[in-house]
Amino acid sequence: MKTALLVNSENFEKYANWSSAGFELIHIGTQEPDPEKIIATGAGALLVDPMLKVGAEIILNMPELRIIHSFGVAYNGIDLEAARDVGVYVCNNAGVNAYPVAEQALLLILSLLKKYRWGEDMVYAGRQMEAKSACFENGLPELGGLSVGLVGLGAISKALASMLTPFGCKLSYFTRSGDHGLTGLAYIPLDELYSSCDIISLGVPVTPETTNMINSETLKLFKRGAILINTARGDLMDLEAVIGALKSGQLGGLGADTLAPGPLSPDDPLLRELASNELQRRVALSPHIGGITAGCFIRAYERSRQNIEAVANGQRPNCIVNGL
Repeated sequence: MKTALLVNSENFEKYANWSSAGFELIHIGTQEPDPEKIIATGAGALLVDPMLKVGAEIILNMPELRIIHSFGVAYNGIDLEAARDVGVYVCNNAGVNAYPVAEQALLLILSLLKKYRWGEDMVYAGRQMEAKSACFENGLPELGGLSVGLVGLGAISKALASMLTPFGCKLSYFTRSGDHGLTGLAYIPLDELYSSCDIISLGVPVTPETTNMINSETLKLFKRGAILINTARGDLMDLEAVIGALKSGQLGGLGADTLAPGPLSPDDPLLRELASNELQRRVALSPHIGGITAGCFIRAYERSRQNIEAVANGQRPNCIVNGL
């Protein structure tokens, strides 16, 4: 079975041992896929970057296709209904990036609480004592004295909870499936979580229900001065509304590993606002790298290979996300 790969070929060769499995490998690249080019491969499996789109035009015109596998956790760019209609499995690497992304969320939280960007700028400007005096005057918050609300309780949120527990935070969560009865975590309704927590961390997938779930109306429910952390997907928040809440002080800070629309160009008005003197020191941004670790690559390629091998051998794969 031929496998068309829409991922970085260097990483593929470095972290995967696919040649021993007998697959013919076709490297297509990391840009938005050309449907005609993919269809022409006649591939039986597609391994795709989570950010790329595989629509019905591709799926319905590849009679040998048996499985589409997201290299990561996200799969919202794949037409699940079209794949299900023709019996093509769609799988993801659920949980493969949980701990590295949780580490990124913790980094963003601490960066904002400790005013890291501002402090670093002051040191480089030769104003260290001025910065230190300001901290003596106002004090910096301790993570252990704050309440953290987790929106969603997937693998990443659970990993983040395990990292935050030793700090002594008060941990709460909301999930559509209700109370999971987890020790050390309090289940509360979403509106109450927004209004009572000092830090809100988003950990849900992008769906029609969650797209722009953080908007001008929901931000009004937030505890004034709360910090918003988003290491999930930029589409979960209306960035313009978030910027407005930062300007008004309703939001005390934003830590994000991903923004939408993204990636933002240097002249994008929203990015310019985030980079303004008014906001920059209350914003911590990273370039969507939470899950980009060597360990994550190794796990993701190995799990993907196992699933694709299973389908090639007439077996059922793991982590099916399209209901087959």
